[in-house]
Parts: sequence; structure tokens; C-alpha cells
Amino acid sequence: MNKGPLATPRLSASWRRSEYYGAPAEVVDPVFSGAVDEESLFFECGQQVLTGLHDSLTDEPVSLMLTDQDGHVLSRLCGDSTLVDALDRTYLAPGFAFSEREVGTNGLGLALADRTPALVRGDEHYCTGLRGYTCAAAPVLDPVSRQLLGSVNLTTWSQRSEGLLVALAQSAAGQTSALMLARGQGLALRPTPRGEVFRVYSAPSDDDPPVLSGRWHAALAEVEAALADGRPVGVVGEPGVGKAVLLAWALRRRYPHDRILTTRPPDPRDAESWLALWAPELGKDHTSVVAGRVDGLPSWAAAELAGMVAAGSARPFTVTARDAAAIPEPLARLLATVVELPPLRHRPDDVLPLAEHLARRSRGRPVRFTPAAVRALRVYHWPDNVEQLRRVVREAAGRSDLVDTRHLPPEVLCGPAHQLTRIEALERDEIARCLAEPGMTVTRAARILGMSRATIYRKIAHYDIPVPGRGPA
Repeated sequence: MNKGPLATPRLSASWRRSEYYGAPAEVVDPVFSGAVDEESLFFECGQQVLTGLHDSLTDEPVSLMLTDQDGHVLSRLCGDSTLVDALDRTYLAPGFAFSEREVGTNGLGLALADRTPALVRGDEHYCTGLRGYTCAAAPVLDPVSRQLLGSVNLTTWSQRSEGLLVALAQSAAGQTSALMLARGQGLALRPTPRGEVFRVYSAPSDDDPPVLSGRWHAALAEVEAALADGRPVGVVGEPGVGKAVLLAWALRRRYPHDRILTTRPPDPRDAESWLALWAPELGKDHTSVVAGRVDGLPSWAAAELAGMVAAGSARPFTVTARDAAAIPEPLARLLATVVELPPLRHRPDDVLPLAEHLARRSRGRPVRFTPAAVRALRVYHWPDNVEQLRRVVREAAGRSDLVDTRHLPPEVLCGPAHQLTRIEALERDEIARCLAEPGMTVTRAARILGMSRATIYRKIAHYDIPVPGRGPA
């Protein structure tokens, strides 16, 4: 193994991963993709933030870079021609990939792998070809979903003091997320999970699952087959689609008297205490574990968890992630089966059974849905999947035992959202609410809202507002 001064366990773990990946030890030879998405909100906001920071560092030999989640350099700003020429010789330039897999331990690769700020100085780089630089980087997370989007990287000469490089990178990453939120229709920020990061279900449960479609049961059967053979299994799919629930149901059927412990990834700063908190449960009889959203784990934590599972787990280990490629490699190597659960929009036959099930749980008694409400629920595209259906049904069932369209929020009564201004969103919601009233016609709604028939029809088309069972009077 290429030796160097490994000051921290985090750097040591990164060097071990670099060796496993077969990263070059002497000459930098990254992959060139050439493709840079300059139309994304992430690129637009990140470039604006870095341009402002660059303007304040005009006299400093510092290069500012934006990368995607795979380490591809999207943009580079640097006013020092000597540093630019040197970076070009090492291919640290737009279009080239600088993940750990490509070039070994480096600042941006480590920040992306561990989802937390990183500083890699001179000879801490795995590849000797990068030891002339000091690199500080911070990950950029989507302000709503908390999905990893990329990183902000600051690179300077290794003999210079790193000073405030990490603080500047972290500030720029935070400003990029904040700017994305401000331009994203004012969506509420989803807090990073901290503190309690697991849930425990005791079995058996009296809450029988609803009768769902063949696509759901095909996924359930595949998971159950893996559990019956004692094989670790993963379920992947979009956020909120019900991956952990699917695994919990399969585990209950296989091990009806087990506790089922489900985890969620913590803030990367809390990962060590998070592992210490629950990982001892892996070796206990009558305890099944669902490690949820493992694609959100720092690389070192995923490797540590994989080692604990390999050392001995009383039950088949199960995980969830957004897709198979996102499962950290140490955990992916343990899995014998990965099952994909389709999004709710591809399972329209599941919407009503799930809605009735969720409403009964919320209300404490059966709740019915009118034909108009059923149609509205079935045709809606459910971008946040079952989690969104749960929120909608809980609110509607809290208002009536018979849910009609007037009990549903405007988001469900409208089609896929355009990029609307706040005024347009208010107008859309008001039209949708008016049309949801019992016996309402388009002509009457236009009169109530002070619009002409032509105007309201045009706005209904513009906002994709369905009008089930209604027509002009």
C-alpha cells in the first residue's frame, strides 16, 4: 500500500478505500466525461455563489470548483495563471472526475464519500501527483430532500497555510443550498435528522396490511424468499414509497415474534454515537434490523456497519436506499438480493386500499371515499409517494368519515405542478377549491370568482386542474 502520514482514522479509511478501488498511486489519470449540466438549479446557484466568493479572493492563489455528486468537476474559477496551468496538468478541470474511485484520497472525494467537510493537505493525498496541493471541500445537499448534489472545493498550493479554506468551502456550500431553497418556490427545509434515529416495532401486530396490487406483492414475495433462505436483502425506490414498511411486513411474516428495529442515517457528525447506540442489537435473538436510507451514510460508517454485520447478525440484514447503485459498496457486497419497489404513480390500484388503510389508522374507524374523491386520488401523480398520501388522508379523514373532493387539498385536485409564482399558486388553489364544492359547475365557479368562462377554462388548462364529473352549466 502507498504509505503516507495518515493523521486521522478518517484519512486511513479513505486510503484503504483508494487501495481497494485500484486508484493510481503516482500519476493522476481521471475519467473525462465532458458533459456538464449547466441548466440545473444546483449549477446555477453554485456558480453564482462561487463567482461572488471568487471576486473577494482575486489576490489569492485559490481555485474554486463546483462538482456533482460523482466528483465530476462542473466549473472552476481561478485568477492565478500559474495555479491554473498546474491544475490543468493534473486534470483538475471541468469535465474530469475526481472521486476517490478515480484518483484516491483528495478533498472533494472525501467530502462526497463522508458527506461532511474535508481537508486534505499535501502528502495526505493518496496519489503523489496531487501532493502539491491542499484541498478543502464541503458537500452540498438538496435543501428539501437532503440528497447529496455535489461539492464545493477550494484548492491552493500545499506549502501555503490552509487558513480558513474549510470554513469558506462550508459557507459556500450552505449558501448554495440556501439559494436553491429561495428559488425553489419557498419550500420548507427538511431538518437533518439528529438525536433519536431509530424506531422499534414490537410484533405481533394487530394492524393487518391492506390488500394491494400484484406489483407490491411480487416485491414482497421476493423479499420473503430471500429472508427464508437467510440472505441479506435490500429494497430500493423513490423516497416515501414504503420500502421500510415492505421490509417490516416481510420480517413480521417470517419472524412473527421479533422486535423490528428500523434506523435512519444521522447527521454525519453523529454517526459514531449512532452506530454505538443501536448496532449491538444486530447480534440479539428475536431482533430484526432494517437499516434505512443507507445511501445517506458516510462511507466510513457504512464500512464499519458492514464489518459488524459480517461479524455476526442473528437475522438476515436488510437495508433501503433510493437505488441499487447508491448503496455503499461495503454494504452492497453483503446483499444477496436487491428488490425495487415501484413508485405509487405506477401502482394506481394501490391508492384506494392504502388511503382506506391510512384513514382507518388515523380516524380509529372505517372511512369511506366518494367516487369523485377516489378518481381524484387515483389520477394524481403523488410525487412524494405514500408519505404524501398519508398526509393528505390524515387531514381529510380528520374532517369527515366520508371523504369528498372538498376535503382534499388543492395539490391533489390539480395536475403536475408548473413552476408557479406565489400569486399563480394562490389563484390555482382558489379555482381548485371552488370547483371542488358539491354541485359546482365551471360557469358558476367563474361567476363566483369574477372571471369570464373563457378565462376560467384557460386557467383550468394552464394549471392542469381536473374537473371530474363536471361540465359547464
